[in-house]
Amino acid sequence: MPDLKKRYISIRNVLIITFILNWAVAFAKIIFGLIIRSISMTADGFHSLSDGTSNIICFIGIWFASRPKDEDHPYGHKKYETFASIFIAVLLFLISINLLKEVFSRFFKPVTPDITPASFAVMAVTILVNIFVVSYEYKRGKRLNSDILISDAMHTRSDIYASVSVIAAFIAIKMGFPIVDLAVGVFISILIAICGIQILRESSYVLCDGSAIDEQRIIEVVKGIKGVRQCHKIRTRGRQDDVHVDLHISVDTDMHVDKAHYMSHEIQNAVKKQVNGVTDVIVHIEPIKKIHAKDLER
Repeated sequence: MPDLKKRYISIRNVLIITFILNWAVAFAKIIFGLIIRSISMTADGFHSLSDGTSNIICFIGIWFASRPKDEDHPYGHKKYETFASIFIAVLLFLISINLLKEVFSRFFKPVTPDITPASFAVMAVTILVNIFVVSYEYKRGKRLNSDILISDAMHTRSDIYASVSVIAAFIAIKMGFPIVDLAVGVFISILIAICGIQILRESSYVLCDGSAIDEQRIIEVVKGIKGVRQCHKIRTRGRQDDVHVDLHISVDTDMHVDKAHYMSHEIQNAVKKQVNGVTDVIVHIEPIKKIHAKDLER
């Protein structure tokens, strides 16, 4: 089975597990939040629901990304995974705006939540589930070099902070400060928006061909190849698991074209082997005049 297909299956399996857990957590918060009339708990529930919804977007993204190269996509389809991350960010912005609208509506029509010991129990359990999801999904995302899994884990991580703030709001409400419930609702909305901005910034950097690798690392590898005089004009782009490199090397003018051609393949293999994530290397060969002792005396 091709490595690309194996990677797709691995990412899909992670998403299935997180999808089930995210939706279970979301419905628990939303249903209980509506019962006790807590805007902060309900908002946190919709935040968790967006985690589950983003999983669906992830499924679609990795399905496109797993397709092999074709005539119309000679570089493959991996950037579809990064592109799908943008939809997650957009989803977060929409949720943030809708939650803010609800908070301001509740501000003019105050409602005092009915906080019970069960309220604290539900939040505590969902926090533990979210901690597991974040740790599991982030580690798998790093291992598989998956933008979608990492961005989705970041999304869920913000849910932990939001849930902690909901518990703080519950304590404040029990102490006679119901306005804190609305304040926490605003906080969660802003937290969701910030998470979306972070995902959007990282995704756009990849799609706009930002530099993917420190060029000094490339130079170190290339300079280790016998016959290379100089290495310059290095450009890198792509995702962390699909980096494309093009560079220029200088060789002696009397080097035979056969040897120069062999050297270019040697450089390609060395860079792919020694620099993680590199999948394509283009080498431009330039002649450089030898400096002889007579030339130095002049």
